[in-house]
Amino acid sequence: MAMKIRLARGGSKKRPHYSIVASDSRMPRDGRFIEKLGTYNPLLAKDSEDRVKMNMERVQYWLSQGAQPTDRVARFLEAAGARPKAERKNLKKAVPGAKATQRAEEKAAKAAAPATEESAE
Repeated sequence: MAMKIRLARGGSKKRPHYSIVASDSRMPRDGRFIEKLGTYNPLLAKDSEDRVKMNMERVQYWLSQGAQPTDRVARFLEAAGARPKAERKNLKKAVPGAKATQRAEEKAAKAAAPATEESAE
């Protein structure tokens, strides 16, 4: 059975509250889970100690059993010191989109057109 440590959403509309759970990866996000490992409340301040609460003993147990944390849970574990910090790269972050590239090309073409006319005279 492929195990995941992931977030299960709770709370009402616009007021999210998440449970950190160990579940079978084939189950739906908010569906059946095996064990609740902690909570995450994104509405609290980032420096609040109640924002992320985890039972680290049980998390370590599930990791030793081969459970894979999702990206967000892996970041929580890195912040808690339970996992080494993974290097992440967003190689396309600085690359402009298609429309911005097209606008830049058009602007460069317009700027080059009058310059060539002046140099021809």
